[in-house]
Amino acid sequence: MVRRLLLCWFTLCLILPLQAQEYARQNIDLDLLVQELFAEQNDENINYEDFYETLFQYYQRPIDLNHTTSEELASLYLLSRPQIASFFDYLEQNGRLLSIYELQAIPDFDLLTIYQLLPFVRVQDAGLQADQRPLWQRIVGEDNNALTLRYERTLQQRRGYSPVDTSSRSTTRYLGSPHKLLLRYRVSHARDYSFGITAEKDAGEEFTWSPDTRRYGFDYYTAHLQLYNRGRFKTIALGDYQLQLGQGLLLSSGYSVGKGSETITTVSRANLGIRPYNSVLEYAFLRGAAVTYTAGKIDVTGFYSNKRVDANLQAQLDTLSTFNNYFTGIQTTGFHRTPTELANKHQAREQVYGANAYYKSDNRAFSAGITAMGTHYSSPIQKAGAPYQRFEFNGTSNYNIGANYSYTWQNVYLFGETAMSKSSGIGSVNGLIANLSNNIELSMLYRYYARNFHTFYGSAFGEGTRNINEQGFYTGIKIRPMPKWEITAYYDRFRFPWLRYLVDAPSYGHEYLVRLYFRPNRQSSLYAQMRYESKGRNIVNNSTNIDYIAQTDRRNYLVYFETTPTRTLNLKSRVQFSTYSHESPQTTGYLIAQDVNFTFDKIRLSTRYALFDTDSYDTRQYAYERDVLGAFSIPAFSGKGTRLYALLQFRPLRDLDIWIKYGITHYRNQDTIGSSLETIEGPRRSDVKAQVRYKF
Repeated sequence: MVRRLLLCWFTLCLILPLQAQEYARQNIDLDLLVQELFAEQNDENINYEDFYETLFQYYQRPIDLNHTTSEELASLYLLSRPQIASFFDYLEQNGRLLSIYELQAIPDFDLLTIYQLLPFVRVQDAGLQADQRPLWQRIVGEDNNALTLRYERTLQQRRGYSPVDTSSRSTTRYLGSPHKLLLRYRVSHARDYSFGITAEKDAGEEFTWSPDTRRYGFDYYTAHLQLYNRGRFKTIALGDYQLQLGQGLLLSSGYSVGKGSETITTVSRANLGIRPYNSVLEYAFLRGAAVTYTAGKIDVTGFYSNKRVDANLQAQLDTLSTFNNYFTGIQTTGFHRTPTELANKHQAREQVYGANAYYKSDNRAFSAGITAMGTHYSSPIQKAGAPYQRFEFNGTSNYNIGANYSYTWQNVYLFGETAMSKSSGIGSVNGLIANLSNNIELSMLYRYYARNFHTFYGSAFGEGTRNINEQGFYTGIKIRPMPKWEITAYYDRFRFPWLRYLVDAPSYGHEYLVRLYFRPNRQSSLYAQMRYESKGRNIVNNSTNIDYIAQTDRRNYLVYFETTPTRTLNLKSRVQFSTYSHESPQTTGYLIAQDVNFTFDKIRLSTRYALFDTDSYDTRQYAYERDVLGAFSIPAFSGKGTRLYALLQFRPLRDLDIWIKYGITHYRNQDTIGSSLETIEGPRRSDVKAQVRYKF
């Protein structure tokens, strides 16, 4: 014990870069961290806001390292599984941590990782300070208790809000105003409880009270209540929730990332179990109840969900000369702006039910789980009959059963999940993460998703947005050749055995990324990145009526530099360039952006000026933007123009935060922006967003 105390004191005195934990937390750039983890492209399979909000919750309520689990640490996506195993080995050999600085004594923990980890963890003996008051008193007295109000709109008039032109073929218009509104309240305390309610009205939707159309003021509501550690009940959830089990093959919450510059920690998924849902995505959640009960070494989770989903019901005449309703698929946009969209709102009922049993050994080296679930719809799903839809799900009921595992052996972590659907289709994902040395980490993953494998809430690692009709092998590596330098890379080869949308034959592809990262000090960082993707797609054949498949080649290059010369000034520069070819002349595009950010005592100002020039939409440029708290923005730019935005955050009162964002995009050589009802007459689009957050 004396030796460990001396180690902490010596580290505190001599290792200046770490500074104090509270100082590091105050200066965390959460935006940059999320930007590095994501692939910087809009992937419909990723719930960006859910990920961002979860990290922010960890930032507000850091994980107590003396009272945590391997899955909780893995959910940060900052530590590899071998590093997590090394952390718990250290605790087992030396007992609880005495100070946050003791992290440097743990094998496999480098300074760069510790810098990233500090804002989300702490060392505290919660057992001596546990709050024993009744739940309602703990909620009232909780400092992580906030109400958020947000307003957004596009200042220019879009066609959907203009008067009806009787001379035009289309007379459809949006039913509501161009204002987008959000109300969110959440109060939570780690390992105790979480309660939240969110209400939203999208631009174009009506703010009205109409029980006949299932509209009650706001167009969308979500609410949850979760309790933790109530005797043998590990989690009790009521309302809206998500499930993250195994590798997400059957049940995956929105809290995951795709292929990006982080090539190790994002490959495997954390077995988080039941998670609260507080997002504005109107389809990616379960609504009902769920519970996790600890029976010895096994956690048993049961869940039931019953909710309405958007669907375009259609009538068909069956063999008995009666009409039955069916729909071709669930509509996931969440928009109810036009009479047609409103007519499709909540037209089908979905029920999801099942159970999971999860075992973890005492030494945390081995875990295994089994999941069984069913999904039932009030009307059958019937696809349109296109050739690529031949093996898609049809009917009212689907059943799945699957098993997952993980095993840590020395510096190697093995993981996987295999499942089967009612159609007898198989899905399987298996991989490993290994620390080959103190400076080299390796990840490998193989996935196989049969063309008739059906899962509605699964989102395991893959190239496609759904786990169906895909085989692939991924290899990632991270090398630290010397202090302050890091090289990350991955190579992914995949094939699609059956047809896909806009791909009228079996196809294949591959993708790789290389990134060189240099951090000379805590105030500056620089990285250069190259990404290449080749994938099969239909190409129009003008000589015959038959399309054929040709490879699309897409290359993206990025150089990023950030520096903080003073405590108030932060500068970020980025240059990115891309090319695209598809058996036609190569098209190109680029974006150059400069951010100038100021941070004062109670004021933070973020600004950007960017130039973009692309030959086509295929070379569009994605660029992450700072946004109001809880919102995540990676807009795409195509054509020629400029982008300017300013985000002001200030705190007029101790418990009140206000954000105001104004952005304008000016296109050259364009008379209109957008299409259909989103069309703007003119070359400019201006957007304003305001948010107020009050902490009780």
